[in-house]
Amino acid sequence: MYELIEFTQSTPVSKLAVGTTFGNYKEQAAGAQAYNKKLEEEGDALHARANYLNYLPAWDPDEKHPPLEPFEHVEHGIDADDSFPEILVEQLSDAGKDQLALLATQRKVLVFKDQDFANIPINAASKWGEYFGRLHIHPTSGAPKEHPEVHVVHRGIDDKSSDILLQDRTSTVAWHSDVTYEKQPPGTTFLYILDVPSTGGDTLFVNQAEAYRRLSPGFRERLHGLKALHSSIEQAESATARGSIVRRKPVTSVHPLVRTHPVTGEKALFVNPQFTRHCIDTMASVDISLVLHLKLKNLTRLHSKATCSKLKPAGSLMGIQAAIEGDKRSDDE
Repeated sequence: MYELIEFTQSTPVSKLAVGTTFGNYKEQAAGAQAYNKKLEEEGDALHARANYLNYLPAWDPDEKHPPLEPFEHVEHGIDADDSFPEILVEQLSDAGKDQLALLATQRKVLVFKDQDFANIPINAASKWGEYFGRLHIHPTSGAPKEHPEVHVVHRGIDDKSSDILLQDRTSTVAWHSDVTYEKQPPGTTFLYILDVPSTGGDTLFVNQAEAYRRLSPGFRERLHGLKALHSSIEQAESATARGSIVRRKPVTSVHPLVRTHPVTGEKALFVNPQFTRHCIDTMASVDISLVLHLKLKNLTRLHSKATCSKLKPAGSLMGIQAAIEGDKRSDDE
């Protein structure tokens, strides 16, 4: 027998739990600690109830998953028709999905209005997404019951963790590329909105292929062949410190600093401040890691390399991370 962590009263979040950083990893939301299940389901005079109760997250401390095993990924954009005759998102054939994959590799981020993913069964949304590859189960986040493959970006009612975070920061921005610590990180991310606040909600995406192109030829050449360590250890430690869950043992993986996309042939930087720890080439690690740190800080400040999306209810977004931050499907450059 097990018990889901679904708090019926708000639990205060300490400064230590939320304000403490773990290496380079920074958790933004308090998660299970600040989850008021009753209030989210019923609402009150000050708070509206959640519109999509089936998507409310649960944190099951007994839910464990084995380490991820390697799998063969099919890149659907390779053989797609580049005139895109069948892209009608609501009712895509397999050929249309292939064309969608191709278009996303070319444009990097696609935004579609008036979609209905939030109102269809979660199983149907998952089945639509898994056409593009194996669905990833996040090791620490809350997820809808019986749907660990759905990563819910959730902030509980009266969650004050962002206020604590902003005591010594000017924004809650945390640049990252999803779970790059995995041996085969996701190549495609689908986002759709459920409930949104009255203000905020912007999402920025940076084109790391363009960032690579803007490096000097000499520096680009120095990066080729070098690899870096990516880690989930700090994420797991953060979850444990907040009294949350860890579904899989934390892992580290080594990936090239520069990846080549299998469809477009573009080279892209494959580093991010949340999960990339250091260059493993001992002769180059100090020099390259320092320069990459400076490049990352510069990268996240140059709006000419970024796009901003503000999702609204009934909207959806498709981001091809393999095109934004390099091909993540194998360890080949």
